[in-house]
Order: sequence, then C-alpha cells, then structure tokens
Amino acid sequence: MDLSRKKNSAVFWALQLLGWGFINSVSIFIVKGLSPQLLLYSVVMGTFLGIFTTALLRWYLKRNIRFESFGGKDFVKIMIAFLLTATLFGLLNTLFGYLYVKLGPTLTEAEHQIFKNYDNLGIQIINSLFLIGAWTVTYLVIKLLLKLNRDRIERLELNTHLKQAQLNTLKGQINPHFMFNSLNNIRGLMLEDVEKSREMLTKLSEILRYSLTKNNSNAISVREEIEVVDNYIDLSKIQFEDRLEFVKNVEANTLDMQIPPMIIQLLIENAIKHGISNLKHGGTITLNIRKEQEVLHIEVKNTGKLQIAKDSTQLGLKNIEQRLKLLYTDKASFNLKEISDEVVAHIKIPLV
Repeated sequence: MDLSRKKNSAVFWALQLLGWGFINSVSIFIVKGLSPQLLLYSVVMGTFLGIFTTALLRWYLKRNIRFESFGGKDFVKIMIAFLLTATLFGLLNTLFGYLYVKLGPTLTEAEHQIFKNYDNLGIQIINSLFLIGAWTVTYLVIKLLLKLNRDRIERLELNTHLKQAQLNTLKGQINPHFMFNSLNNIRGLMLEDVEKSREMLTKLSEILRYSLTKNNSNAISVREEIEVVDNYIDLSKIQFEDRLEFVKNVEANTLDMQIPPMIIQLLIENAIKHGISNLKHGGTITLNIRKEQEVLHIEVKNTGKLQIAKDSTQLGLKNIEQRLKLLYTDKASFNLKEISDEVVAHIKIPLV
C-alpha cells in the first residue's frame, strides 16, 4: 500500500470515529433523565455499530462499484447495498438495546419510556434509513470530488507531458543518424546517378519540411503521412538496397481519414532501425491500414525479433503512446508484440 492510500485510509477511519461519535453523543444534550451507564453504553455501542455497518458498506462499494465509469447497474447495486446496510444497522441497534434492557442495570422511569419508543419498528426504520442514507450520500459525494480532483491533476500532468513530448517529437522525427546516413548515401550515389541523387535530396528535404511544419499539428490525412513514409523508404533503400522490401496495403476509404502526424513514419523508422538493420539478409516491412466499423487500424509488421529493440530508449514509441493518450484518452490503443518471427506494431484510432 503506497503512502497516498495509507493517508486516505487513516483519514477515512478518523472521520468515521468523529462522525459517528458526534452523532451518538448528541443524545447527552437532547435526551434528559438518562443514567450515566446508559449514556456511555449508547455512545460507545452506537458509535461501534455505525462504524461497523458503514465499513462493511464501504468494503462492498470499493469492490463492486465502477466509480470511473458509473452506470445504471452501479446505481442499483448502491441502492440494494444501502437498504441492506440500513436493515443490518437497525437490527443490531434493536438487538443491543434489547440486551441492555434484559441484562443491564435497572431502568429509570424516563428510560422505560425511551425504550418503549425505541422498540417502535417504524422509528427504527426511519432512523436507520436516515443515518445510513446520509452516510452513503456523503461517501459518494467525497468519492466524486476526489475523482474530479484526480482527473484535474491528470489533465495537468498530460499537458506537461505534451510540452516535453513536443520536444521529444523533434528529436525522434529528425533522427540525426538517419540524416547523416542519408546525406552520405546520396553523396555516394552522385558518382553513379546524378539524377537519382537529386531526386533523393528532394525527398529528404520533403521529410524535413514535413517534420518541421507538422510538429504543432494534431491531425493530418493518412494520404499525407503515406507520402512521407514513401520518401523515407526510398531514402532507406539507398543504404539497404535489396535487403529492404516494403509492402503497402492501404484501403482507399482510409486515405482522407485524420491521424496524428508522424505516427506511421515513427513506426516505420522503428521497424528499420531495430528490425531490418540488424538482420544480415534484411527483411520485409508491411504496412496495413484498414477501417473496421468506427475504428482505424494501423499495423506495421517487420521481420525480426522483439528483443532486438530492448536496449533502445524507444523515444518514438513513447512519443506515440503519449500523443494517443492525450488526443483520444483511453479510446485509442497501441501495442507492440512478436508474432511468428515478426514484430507487429498495432494502433487503433477511434473515428467518432
């Protein structure tokens, strides 16, 4: 149990003791003619029964109610739990009142009258429903306020991470090693094919322009992203030649859909850097983009093993995870796994 949970638990029990202790101590000032023994018994036993029954209610709520995604079923569960707890509270109060009458000291005239009213079932039901109902409402309100505060803190943290992620995005997108390798490869290509070299320089400048101009954008079309990916693959093939094969399966109806910029390019870069470049005979990178119902699926597969990339800082992958969480909260997903000698990166982006 971490420090925060210990603190919350200590606060809960302190409030329980103070709250129920205060409620049961009120009888000292309101009800006249009670003996010191009965006053003490009422305060101690009433406080204990209140803490005991509501602690059981809290235990149930914490394990069965989804406060993060509250629904109709949760409301029904709360109502049933409240009624059962109120019933238990009323029965226990009646039982211990009865035991005091039978086993305790002789009652005064005023005490006889109080217990006569106390035995009234209607009064017991109303009393139990009121006290347990007030406790339940207070508990739920506090849970709601704590959730709102957690959400606010999380939004502030995400905004902070976004600022850092934007800096990391530049580092991840304009990879210095890729830049230097591309320039050296183009320089070597000039001796063989000047026209091809000029074409590659144009592609490199397009990648740089795209990464700089789109850095502050939250969405671009799949079509634009694929153009950058094609340029990236063409530049990489200067170095890897036949060792790199690129297969593209993109459904036509996905080309105008909006995605975060550099998402696919970073997956391709990761596949080349940590997959193909580590294989003597190279391998294949496959890009699959499809729409299923209201979800866009982006999948990048490359030949190789997942453990090849384990020593990496995985800056690009962390960048993707942060931006997906910021833009789509928990509606989007990203996972990386190995399937049959292939590393598969899969992104799901909601379209509604």
